[in-house]
Parts: sequence; C-alpha cells; structure tokens
Amino acid sequence: MTVGFVMLCHTALGRAAQVARHWAERGCPVVIHVDRRVAAKAYAGLTQDLADLPNVRFSGRHACEWGTWGIVAASQEAATVMLRDFADVRHVYLASGSCLPLRPVDELRAYLDERPNTDFIESVTTEDVGWTVGGLDYERFTLRFPFSWRKQKWWFDTYVKLQRRVGFRRKIPAELVPHLGSQWWCLTRQTLSAILEHPDRAKIDRYFQKVWIPDESYFQTLVRQVSRTVESRSLTLSKFDFQGKPHIFYDDHLQLLRRSDCFVARKIWPDAVRLYAAFLSEDRSRQAAAEPNPGKIDRLFAKAVERRVKGRPGLYMHSRFPQENFENGRTAGPYSVFSGFADVFENFEIWLSKASGARVHGHLFAPDRVHFSGGETVYNGALSDSAKVRDYNPKSFLTSLIWNTRGERQCFQFGPTDTQELNWFMSLDGNAQISVISGAWAVPLFHSNQNFGDIRREAARLQKIEQEFLNILRAPSAKARVRIWSLADFVENPMEPLQTIMDEIGPRQGRRLSEVPRMADLTGFGQFLQNLRNQGMQPVLMGDFPVGHDPATKSTRRGRPYLVK
Repeated sequence: MTVGFVMLCHTALGRAAQVARHWAERGCPVVIHVDRRVAAKAYAGLTQDLADLPNVRFSGRHACEWGTWGIVAASQEAATVMLRDFADVRHVYLASGSCLPLRPVDELRAYLDERPNTDFIESVTTEDVGWTVGGLDYERFTLRFPFSWRKQKWWFDTYVKLQRRVGFRRKIPAELVPHLGSQWWCLTRQTLSAILEHPDRAKIDRYFQKVWIPDESYFQTLVRQVSRTVESRSLTLSKFDFQGKPHIFYDDHLQLLRRSDCFVARKIWPDAVRLYAAFLSEDRSRQAAAEPNPGKIDRLFAKAVERRVKGRPGLYMHSRFPQENFENGRTAGPYSVFSGFADVFENFEIWLSKASGARVHGHLFAPDRVHFSGGETVYNGALSDSAKVRDYNPKSFLTSLIWNTRGERQCFQFGPTDTQELNWFMSLDGNAQISVISGAWAVPLFHSNQNFGDIRREAARLQKIEQEFLNILRAPSAKARVRIWSLADFVENPMEPLQTIMDEIGPRQGRRLSEVPRMADLTGFGQFLQNLRNQGMQPVLMGDFPVGHDPATKSTRRGRPYLVK
C-alpha cells in the first residue's frame, strides 16, 4: 500500500512538475488539477512534461477562485480519479503546486503504515476556532455568499449586511455539525470514499456551495461523520500571518524547515532554488525520523508576526508607517530638547556636551539649515543638513536621527523660530525630555539692533508661536517628560533646574554641578519688557521682571546669594 498525492495547481507549473515527478518516481501516484483559468498552452506544457510517468493523471478542471466552491470541486474531482485509477493507495494527501516535500517519501509511507486507519485533518468546531480573520465564524454557515470576496468586495460586504439587517439565516442540514480547519489534509481511502459516496452528497454539496471558504469546512465537517480515527492536525507545515495570509518560505528558511520535522511545507517561493535543490535531492543528509512538530518553530513565527505588527521601537517600515499611533515607540531612544537655553546662556551647547557627555546639536529645525553637532553637513544615516530635505518629512528626519545614533543620547535646541510641525509628535513621545525657558526668545531681541517697531512685531509673533507650543506640552495626552520655567524664575536660580536635567540625561548621574554656563547680560531687560508694553505688546511668558531689576550679577535663593559665573 502507498500514499497518493492530489495536487491543486494554478501557477509556477514548472515547480509543480518537479515535485510531482519527485513523488511519482518514488512510487506515489499523483493526480493533478490545474485551475481552469490557466492558459491552455501552459497546461499543455505541464501535461507534456509529465507524459512519461505512468502514475500521473490529470483531473477535470474547475475555476478555483479563493473562498468559493471551485476549490472543493477540484479536490473532489481529483480525489475521485485517485481512488478510481490507483487501487493500491491507502492514504490520499492533498497538496498544492507550491508545496515541497521536506522528508523522504519512504518516511511518510512508513509513518502512515503505522497509522493505517488514521485521518490527518484539522477539524475543530466554530466555538474553538481562534485563527479566523475577518469575523464570520459561524455566520459563514448561516448566510449566503454568492459573491467573490476578492473580486466583488463591495457586493460581498453589502449582501452580508443586508442579510444581517433582514435577519436571514440559512438552515444547516440536521446531520451536520460545522467544523473548520486547514485545507491541507491526508485522508484514508475508506474515509475519502465515504465522503465522496455519501448518500446525501448532492444536498450537502448544494449547501456548501454557498458557504464562505468551503475548502476550510467541507471535508473538515464530513470527516466527523465517517472517520474512525481523526487526528485534528495537518502533516503539512503551513503558517499564516496576522492578516490570515500564508507565509512564503525562501532560501534562507532552509534550516527552519528542516527543524519542523514536517513532511510537506507550503508556500514555497518559486525562485527558491536552494530549497528545491536541497529537498528534492537524493543525497541530502538523512535526518532522524521524528514526529511532525511545527510547534518547534512557532516561537519564531510569533516573533516574526510581532515584528511585522509592532516593529522595533522608533524604526518605521511599510506595514506600519502610514498608520498614526500604530508604532511600537515613536523613537528608538531617549533624547533631550532644550528651548530657550541657548538664548539665556553663552556657549550653552559646548557646556552641555561637557557636562552631560551627550551629543549636543544646535537648532536641528532652523529655517536655514540643520545645525548638526560640530557643524557637520552629513550626519549618521546619511542625513543631510538641507532644510528642504528635512522639511519634506520632519518626523522621518527626527526618527532616523535617533535610530541611527542608538546608544548615544541626542540633545538639540528648539524655539519658536524653528519649524513647529513636530510639536505634537514630540509631546506624545515618551522618549522625549523637553525643557523650556518660556520667553527666552526675547533675550536675542533685547540684544538686537533693530528698530523697536520691528522688535515689537517679532516679539508678538514669537510669543504666539511659543504659547501654542506650551499648550501642546501641557495637554493631558502629552507623554514626554516636560519641564517649563518662566525666564524670570529660571534666572533667579538656574543651578537647581540644570542639576535636575543633568541627572535625568546621565550617564554622570549623582555628580553635582559646580557651576553653570555664563549667562547672557540681562541688564535693563526689565525696562525692555516695559517698553514692549508701552508699545502695545503684552509680554506674558517671561514672568515678572520689575523695571530696574538686574538678574545678571546676583541671584537670591532662600536668602543665600551665589555668584552666577
């Protein structure tokens, strides 16, 4: 007794011919069904390639549209030919043209000889199914599905909604208990003939012709009526992603497929030359006979699904990028944003780099160019300092910078004169540490030599922009670590907030700052703010700077003065 293979083919017929020849030359009859939509010339070429093999047959052709009855009809037709023409076949193994044998035929034959009355087919009730994608578990048996889900999607969805609205329900034949499972089975002659010769087959077939995806339920349901021993599992390795689409195996999956110990795998990429050469070769290294166990590689597939669905933090890829908030972390690591500090302190970037050990940039989102650390024009990851390139997609620019500098803390300056497109993105990023001295943008205006009318207009514009930024940072949905000081509060005691920021940045946590960078000269700044008020502009973000107050030389904290160096 032997095992016969039924192959359902619709593409890559050259590879299907290779596999069919492999089985047929080792004493396994093969019956091939070719989709009716395949061109006559390609079909004729396949029949000619296999014409020299006496144990290969071709069955009548059906159109095999996914999710429709044609696939079941093709399986029935080919199985009927197998049982009729090959009396020595005890088990019939259903495979596709994209399947590849992973173990020698002798091992499969010996395995089935030890289980002569066992049917291998995944068959579980609808209540126990957790892998269906897109709903319609039990409803696939109680509604009608005359339209193709792939080619007539609108009609399909509309007709399903209409049936639900009017309360339409099909009656399931009394003798049937719906079961679902993988399409790829291996059934005994006795079981398969009982299904094909069922006295009520005409009625059952009419019912299943309007069931959705009947190839996953027809044999799976009927086998429960006629089989003596059912093992609810498939001998074929067939893995699916989170969308219900089959995984495709490539050449670099060779060792993975060997570890599965399964007899057959699908889907194999037609150009996987290494896989076909390794598994169809006679001199491949023998492996110890083992129970088929696809669960051995389930962990790797689960990791692959997680990688595809969630991805790595801060790395955007085609399957996730278009969907806002569908990312596993907006950026790849912590970074710090300083707003107003470079305006208040002289050479703040140099001081911060020495004090923190982090990489400190200038204004990355300045309107003229990207001010990378050290004045670089091209940075890690081939990031250009071109403002035009950066502004094409600022989010990609920032996430690429953080990704390409993983392991090194990035700090950069930011202010109301910069591009504001990333305000929400940064505020919702848990990796962001944002420190703001509100109103500090007025210090460069204070030291500028512009006409006061121009200064007033610019101050009004910058205050409006920064106020919007602060509102975003204070939003309840903000996830960034945000600290905001008014300019007046900060200059009163700069040491404490700077120490807090340094402790958070690391890696020199625990070290106390002995000094802060030299502060810009703010002599007369209070009068400058009063002049803005006199001109009709109300500065509100700087805090309280009394006229005549000079914060540039001394500051008082709880009565104890210290010199600001």
